[in-house]
Amino acid sequence: MSKDNKKAKKTNAMRILDQHGVSYLTHDYESTGAISGVEVAAALGQDPSMTFKTLVAEGASKESKDGGAERTREHYVFVVPVAAELDLKKAAAAVGEKNIAMIRQKELLPLTGYVHGGCSPLGMKKQFRTVIDSSAAEKETIMFSAGKIGLQIETAPAELAKALDFEFAEIV
Repeated sequence: MSKDNKKAKKTNAMRILDQHGVSYLTHDYESTGAISGVEVAAALGQDPSMTFKTLVAEGASKESKDGGAERTREHYVFVVPVAAELDLKKAAAAVGEKNIAMIRQKELLPLTGYVHGGCSPLGMKKQFRTVIDSSAAEKETIMFSAGKIGLQIETAPAELAKALDFEFAEIV
């Protein structure tokens, strides 16, 4: 199921990794029918604790302009193990928000350029502040969406840091 990266059809996420000299593998699960992250991990014979999903949330920050308070929506990307749930309180604390909420599914494509189930932390229309669950720091490699349903990227967190500005925090 792993592919030589030179032969795989490139996604934006893969192009970004290539531009930064990141070593990675791709895993194709399209023919398996897997839908959920846990099913994807099983289809690829991977431990769900090393397979991560990308979630997009928004918070409400106060910004002062000309002495007045104005509300702005900040968006954040959280990358968590597929079998875990994002803890919204821990996630909010990690990014300095009072609270955050998941964006609606219909907002995902216009905001990120990705569809539900194929969202990658790499290659979004705009790069948002990204937090990866601290459990990833202990892993030799992690897997996450390559930017399309049916394709995963596997790389070491240290390699990913060459192409993506992120921080680790306990968010599950």
